[in-house]
Amino acid sequence: MCGIVGYIGKRDATPVLLEGLHRLEYRGYDSAGLALVRRGRLQITKTAGRVQDLRDKIDDGRQTTKATIGIGHTRWATHGEPNERNAHPHTDTAQRIALVHNGIIENADQLRDQLTGAGVTLVSDTDTEALAHMIAAELAAIESASLSDAVVRTLRRVEGAYGLVVLDLKNPDELVVARKGSPIVLGLGENEMFVASDVAALVRYTRQVIYLEDGEVATISATDYRTTTLSGPSVSGDGHRTPTTVDAQAEDYELGPYSDYMRKEIHEQPDAIRRAVMGRLDERFATAKLGGLNFDPRELRNIKRVKFLGCGSAYYAGQMGAALVEELARIPADAEPASEFRYRSPVVDPDALYVAVSQSGETSDTLMAVQELKRKGGQVMGAVNVVGSAIGRECGHGIFLHAGPEVAVASTKALTNMAVNFALLALLLGRVRDLSAAQGERVVRGLRGLPSQVTAMLNAEDEIAAIASEFADADHMFFIGRVRGWPVAREGAQKLKEISYVHAEAYQAGELKHGPLALIAPDMPSVVVIPSDDLVAKNISTIEQIKARGGPVIAVTSTDIPAGLADALIRVPRTEPELEPILFNIPLQLLAYHTAAKLGRDIDKPRNLAKSVTVE
Repeated sequence: MCGIVGYIGKRDATPVLLEGLHRLEYRGYDSAGLALVRRGRLQITKTAGRVQDLRDKIDDGRQTTKATIGIGHTRWATHGEPNERNAHPHTDTAQRIALVHNGIIENADQLRDQLTGAGVTLVSDTDTEALAHMIAAELAAIESASLSDAVVRTLRRVEGAYGLVVLDLKNPDELVVARKGSPIVLGLGENEMFVASDVAALVRYTRQVIYLEDGEVATISATDYRTTTLSGPSVSGDGHRTPTTVDAQAEDYELGPYSDYMRKEIHEQPDAIRRAVMGRLDERFATAKLGGLNFDPRELRNIKRVKFLGCGSAYYAGQMGAALVEELARIPADAEPASEFRYRSPVVDPDALYVAVSQSGETSDTLMAVQELKRKGGQVMGAVNVVGSAIGRECGHGIFLHAGPEVAVASTKALTNMAVNFALLALLLGRVRDLSAAQGERVVRGLRGLPSQVTAMLNAEDEIAAIASEFADADHMFFIGRVRGWPVAREGAQKLKEISYVHAEAYQAGELKHGPLALIAPDMPSVVVIPSDDLVAKNISTIEQIKARGGPVIAVTSTDIPAGLADALIRVPRTEPELEPILFNIPLQLLAYHTAAKLGRDIDKPRNLAKSVTVE
């Protein structure tokens, strides 16, 4: 969730680190800081607030001497209040060691007690500070110890998760990096090296990267790197690995003509869908091609059940996927929050396919669910948007979402591409079973038509913006859906809550009269999702129940409903019935966006939230 950046080379480290932290702002944070070696001294600058506040603070210092090594951090508070004292980097008492850390040290209280018992004065409330003192103590205890040795010995006493970068004032020609459960990537440049928690911080400088594995430690200099593990030699033997080329450009992280990333990413969805289906639709056999699955037709036929595991929007996309699998493949399917999965001692079905869904591929709750499944012999695949991410590597096979970099905290194009990829999976599973070629051709045509239909809805953005403006003053909203419309309603409520801070709840339409109808009032608008299926009449009946009690209704529909029934109407193009939920997400994204804009919210960085949730 926090952001890490490190640099060692010949250029001025300060602008590199600040630019990297700026690129990681989307992950969510409440304070920021830098540690640099300048004129033989460790210079620490920290602030509670934004990266721009940190930049202003450094400019006020009028530093003229170039620093060529440094580390930076944006913190999302877990231990201690979000203030300057608790901001990273943290140091030891002698100001020799500086480090930045993502994750949570679970035995931090015990380690802090040991340090205070030994006479160390701790100046912060964080779990991280203990590590700086422990590494310094290891170096003091063994004069010949390298920084890497000291870090390894320290981490052997640590319980929990970490992405870590350590700087030693007495050895300003290297950084030591470690990973367990929190992502760390090395960027390889020409006579310079970079470290980050996300490739977004690196692509302006290099596209050649090394993803650290769990339990791995790397020592990097300006010209080289070598890896080892907490238990011994490097996983690659000589400490080097073949770099991965990042499929992203610096321009992918630029706003261009847009005022914020969420609107930019909403408008990128037609292209994102085209990438998702490119080369994956087989017209000849009316099926899908998903090479990353590594299943032959017989193995696909042996799948007796599909379960999707994700968190937040990924979970709702999984619900859409489960409906697609049941409809097209006639296999029992469902979705479950990954955050709950491993805590309920799940019964793992050896004939089931488990699909772990995550935009970042680093979501801690989902990663833990994958590891629990593997321990119990489950068959699990990943659906992720980041090559080399932890979930992708842990699963070993799966589906790459092809959404492109997503910066805004609220997921839009990644969510849409999740649903599109699940439609491809459902089509593939259906065609090895009883889905006819004619039915397969129908779905293939529908998938090919999605980009132009999304474009048509984006062209009607002003109409949706006007509706959002009309209802933006509401303190509460209902989102109502039935069957295919139910996960769409849940995702729509999630979007409104997370970026506009308007309280929103989703209900299945049939459940409205079993309690929630008591809340219907003139100041409680309801967004009703009405696909063009055989439940249109029932959905119209639901609207009439709401209207009879004075509740305003925003109808989102791909079919005809009686004139004047709804207070506001949002039209959705008609596609194949199974695919309609994919299209229904788009206007609800726009409705949430324009509501938040009307209310003056910080749309890309909603309060208390982070893009990549790498802690429990």
